[in-house]
Formats: sequence, C-alpha cells, structure tokens
Amino acid sequence: MGRVRRVVENLAIAAIAGCCACSGEDGTPSGTTAVIAISADPGHFNPGITTAAQVHAVADSLFNGLVALDAHGNPVPDLATSWDVKEGGKAYVFHLASNVRWHDGEPFTSRDVAFTFKEVLLRFHARTRAGLESAIESIETPDTHTVVFRFRAPHAPFLARLDVTEAPILPAHVFGDGDIERHRANLEPVGTGPFRLDSYRRDDRIVLARNEGYFKPGLPRLDRLVFRVIPDATTEILALERGEVDYVSQLRASDAARLRASRAFTVVATPNGPGGGNCIMTWIFNLERKALAPLAVRRALVRAIDRREILEKVLFGEGKVAKAPFSSGISWAHDAEALEGQKYDPAEARALLEKSAPRLRSIDVVHFPTFLKYGELMKEQLARVGVDLKVRALDRPATVSTIYVKRDFDTGLVSYCNGNDPEIGLRRMYHSSEIGPVAFSNGAAYRNSIIDALFEGAAIEPEREARGRLYRDIQRRVTDELPYWWLLETTSLTAYRRSFRDFAPWSGQFAETASASP
Repeated sequence: MGRVRRVVENLAIAAIAGCCACSGEDGTPSGTTAVIAISADPGHFNPGITTAAQVHAVADSLFNGLVALDAHGNPVPDLATSWDVKEGGKAYVFHLASNVRWHDGEPFTSRDVAFTFKEVLLRFHARTRAGLESAIESIETPDTHTVVFRFRAPHAPFLARLDVTEAPILPAHVFGDGDIERHRANLEPVGTGPFRLDSYRRDDRIVLARNEGYFKPGLPRLDRLVFRVIPDATTEILALERGEVDYVSQLRASDAARLRASRAFTVVATPNGPGGGNCIMTWIFNLERKALAPLAVRRALVRAIDRREILEKVLFGEGKVAKAPFSSGISWAHDAEALEGQKYDPAEARALLEKSAPRLRSIDVVHFPTFLKYGELMKEQLARVGVDLKVRALDRPATVSTIYVKRDFDTGLVSYCNGNDPEIGLRRMYHSSEIGPVAFSNGAAYRNSIIDALFEGAAIEPEREARGRLYRDIQRRVTDELPYWWLLETTSLTAYRRSFRDFAPWSGQFAETASASP
C-alpha cells in the first residue's frame, strides 16, 4: 500500500502530523488517525439540545439517528433497520436494530427513542421542536425494538428529519435524572455512534476513538479522530497544507480554488454540512424595534444591499444570490421568482429612507465573528445611503443570547439552514409560536396568523405538489412583509488530503465510512 505519514500525538498537540495506516487481513486499513480542524470548541457533546454547527461537527460522530440521509437526502437505515408508514401518513412504525449497545455496554432499546423525543428533542432542539412538538400525538413502545409515532394529522416530512443532526438518539439510562442542559453526560457522552470520546482539552483538542462494538460490520474504518480547535481560518488552511491536519470543513471560498489546483487534496462542495444543510445567510430585522417596524424602512434597507457584491467579495462566487426565502435545494417548494421585485437600488433606498425614516442614521448588526466580512461589506453599502451600520461581532454564546434571549439588537446575521424540507428548518423562522429564547428560531419576532395557518396546512398535506403550492404562497407573503432579508445560498466546502477516501461531508457522521487510501 502507499506510504502515509505516521501521526505523533502528544498532549500539547504540537506534533500531530497526518495519519498512519496499515492493512488488516481483509485489506481494510487499520491503525489510522484523521486530524480534523474545527473553528470553535464545541463546549459540550450533546447534539440533542442545540443546532449549533460546532457541537454537531464533533458530537454527531458519537451518536446515531433512527435513519441516516444519503448524499441526495434520501433516508437509509441507521438505528432503525426498516419502517412502515401507515394510516395515510399518520403513523410511522420503526423496527430497531437488535445488536446496538451504548458505549457503556447497555443495550439500546425503544425506551431510548421515546425518552429522547419527549424529554430532549421536543424541548431543546430548535428545528425538531418547531416542526414536531404540536404535530406528534403519541410515541408508543410496544416492545423493546419497536417504536410507533402517531401524528394528529399526516406528516409527510417525518423521515427527512430523523438523521443524527436533526434527531440524535440519547441514552435514557444516562439522562433520565437531572437537568438535561447541565447534565454531566454532556461532557461525558455515552452514544451508540462509530466513535466514542477518548479525551477532551477545552479550546485545544478532542480525541474520539473507534467504537469497537459498533453495530455496523466493518465500520468505522478509522481508529481515531483528533479534532484540533483552530479559530483562525488562515491558520486552518496552513495546517492542512503543511500536513498538520487532514480535513477542513467550512472551507473559505477564497481557499477552495487553490486547493482544487493541488493534486494533494480533494475538495467537495455540498449543500449540507455540520449542523444542517441548504443554508441561507439571512439578515434578521428585529420587528420589536420601533425604528424597524415600518415596512418602508425595511424595503429601503434591502435595496441598499448589493448581494452580488457580497457573493463575489465574501464567498468568491461559491454559492448564489438567494432568489427566494426558501432554498433552491428544496426545489419542489422553492419559488424562484419570489424576490424578483426586490432589486438593489441605492438611489431608491435613499429616497425611501428620506421619506419614511429621515432621522434613521444608525442601526447595529449582531453576528458571529466568522461573519465579520459580511458585516464590514454591508457597513460599506449602507454608508452609501447615509446609514451607519454598527458591526457587533460577538462570540457564539453572546450572539445567541443577544438575539434570541435578550433581544438586544436591531439586526442580526445568521445562517439559517433550511434542511431537506421546509418543516425542518423554515417553520422555526416564521411561525409565531417559535418566538422565544430557543437559538436559531424566529429571531425577527415575526407574527402573521395566515403564515402560521399555511405552515400548519403544509405539514399535514400528504401530496408534495400541494405542499409546494402552500410553501410558495408563504414565500410570496413573507417577501411582501420582509421580516428578514435573504442574502446568499451558501455552499459547504470541505477539503481533505487525498491520502483518505470515502468521507461523507454532507452527513453528521462524516467519518463513519472513511478510510486511508491504500
């Protein structure tokens, strides 16, 4: 087999350099380590209580969902080996794998599934809670390896929201006691996934080791994942090029072209990535702020933003200008003409502001530090129409708290991942029941009873074509009211060394099938 660099691990992590590979009797590489760059420390390892990408980037490899999603978003077996849809879509019966054990050796059962949904996902996971809390009538466990979900009405998108990112299954015997959000197991995770936690040094590294008792034969093929926390994107790329890391996700578009030109790397563009997929970079208007309540003001502000310039200068053309509030990745629900009437026109923006808000001179924008280039360019663009955009780049916890809990902001920049169905990632943005302290929910505090009813109707409509019509109606209505401004559809860019193969960057379990190339 080809020569691959040997990893030297130490507590200071300074000497990590690539991977080591040997072949077992069946030819499968063994004794291999992949070093993964991540931009932020996850803080904890419970993917059931957050949609934050930095948590899912690590923790999804520790857990499983009832189903997995392939590269095309189609459901395939994971913890459930098969399922039946009954009563016209009002009942889903899942038959669970019987050979699954938690990392502590306890058997996985239907009780874990029921517990996870009732006590965790429907309370703390923003996307799952938004779409399923009011839809599920009951969760039944007729035996240890069967789970039955009953809905109040047919629920067509259910299977698409059951992968490890949207619905990671947690152990009832571990989390049954105590406060879920502050539970010790959030830092001492017990999962069923292909890897288990080996060690954790905050703001430094996380080491995951192969789960020798994994229920899928022959997987995982790698022995170890080492996640290095490298906050600076330039440093990440330098580490990749120097052989200090093997895998970088959330790659900057400016680096993609150079890496594509090199024969040492594989670069993959997918609509999905850690924490979600089909994402749209979105400008949130806080409708509870008096200055932003008038529709004319929001119309003026969106006309001052040159989204094409943002695409070219921030994403270097990797992605596309949003044509609708819903991602084009959900093609059957997407309305490609929804934003046709909302054009970049700074002269009109200035005229509208002079007429509707002559005293508006300054607003702020709150966002994660990784979105700083968006904020700085938008500041330049708004200055052209006489508005000073005060850029507030806060760390992740402070951004979430400022926007969704304290609501101490004028506007915000958030990447809202739409998922594979509007029920998964879009209801939470618009439904009035989703205004509250849950992260990445209805940040605009948008209220419209017609929109609420349309989402509820679309969720129970069994025919996709009819659902699509309802969702296109929603897009036309929210475009008229502008609770948000939809900037760019972003692409998840991943690069890894060609000494590896079979990574699945579209999946939370991105390394489950990966191996070192022979």
